[in-house]
Order: sequence, then structure tokens, then C-alpha cells
Amino acid sequence: MATKAKGLFGSSIARKYWMAFTGLFLCLFLLGHLAGNLQLLLPAEEATVKFNEYAKFMTTNPAVKILSYLTYISILLHAIDGIVLARQNRVARPQKYVMEKASANSSWASRSMALLGLITLVFIIIHMKSFWYEMHFGELPMDASGNKDLYAITSGAFQNIWYTLFYVAAMAALAFHLSHGFSSAFQSLGLNHPKYTPAIKKAGMIFSIIVPLAFAAIPLYLFLNQ
Repeated sequence: MATKAKGLFGSSIARKYWMAFTGLFLCLFLLGHLAGNLQLLLPAEEATVKFNEYAKFMTTNPAVKILSYLTYISILLHAIDGIVLARQNRVARPQKYVMEKASANSSWASRSMALLGLITLVFIIIHMKSFWYEMHFGELPMDASGNKDLYAITSGAFQNIWYTLFYVAAMAALAFHLSHGFSSAFQSLGLNHPKYTPAIKKAGMIFSIIVPLAFAAIPLYLFLNQ
């Protein structure tokens, strides 16, 4: 009898629940992060003040800092466990069966979750180096209010077409990842019901389109209005 994949947390059941809870938590994080980043679409002078105040709040408020650490841990464990399990599952399944049955029984996004997650993880690392690291440890200029001018760093980064295109491509990968992951998380938690599951799948599809699209619009706006 084949051994079930265990991932980082022992049993496959524990791993399933962990992946679902962290995934949904990260969906909430995306909404909060997007709300703050949308201030970058304001006129430059207003965006400078509001975005820098937002950045200061996010890095100094004790409650937000605790949530930030939970987010970092969730990202790492969600990604690592997902990659490990994808590898274990691939080894456990006969290759011929996978090739013949995969496209008929599942979407491309569901079959590519490990790849999409890896792309997203690489993006997060580069993104944090560009902005999070600079905010905490870099020599940033100050704005007129005496706050670190993260707006100047952010708008400057998106004047580079290659970084802008990389960001947009990463959001496309995130969209595919969410298109399967959102509804799959509810299924993993056993929250299936003929009455509610179609609505959850529809909400997941809307979420996976609107949120990444809104994120992608920000660098494109800053690049086109430089």
C-alpha cells in the first residue's frame, strides 16, 4: 500500500487543513495589502503623503507587526509544504496515468499549483527585497512630513519596464494560483454543500481575477504616468 504524503505537519489530514487555513489567511492579507497599495493611484503629491503614512503605520503599529510575522510564517510554510507535497504526490502517481487523466479530470491551474506557488514565492522574495527591506534597513529619503519616502522608491522602481512587466507576470501567476486555491481551501475544510459550493467557486473566480488585476494596475499606472 502506498504511503500517504505527510508534508510538514505529520498526517495528510493535518497538512490539508494547514494549507487551507494559511491559504485563506493569505487571501485576507492580499485584500489588506491591496487597500494600502491602491493609494499609489492617487495624484503624486497626495499619494506621497498618504502612502508614506500608511507605510509608517504598517511598520510601527505593534498589532500590525504581529500580523506581519504571522503572514511571513504562513507564506513560508504554505509554500514549502505545498512544494514538498506536490513532489511527493508526483512520485507516488504513475506517470502514464497522470499524462492520460490529468487534463480530463482537472484544470491546468490545479495541476500547476506547485509551479505557480514557486513563481509567487520568488516574486515575494524579490518584492520584499525591493520594498520591505529598503523600508526597514535602507537609507530612504524623508518626505515633507518627516516619514520615510517609500513612495519615491516604489514609483521609481516601476519606471523600469522590466520590473513592471515582471510584476504583472507574477500577478498573472497569482491569479491562476488563486483560481484553484480559493475554492479548494473550502473543500479541504469540508465546507461543501450543493447550495453554497457554486457560490464559493464563483466568489473564488471573481477574487482571483479582481485582486491580481488591481495589483497589476498599480505598476502599469505608475510606469505610464512617470
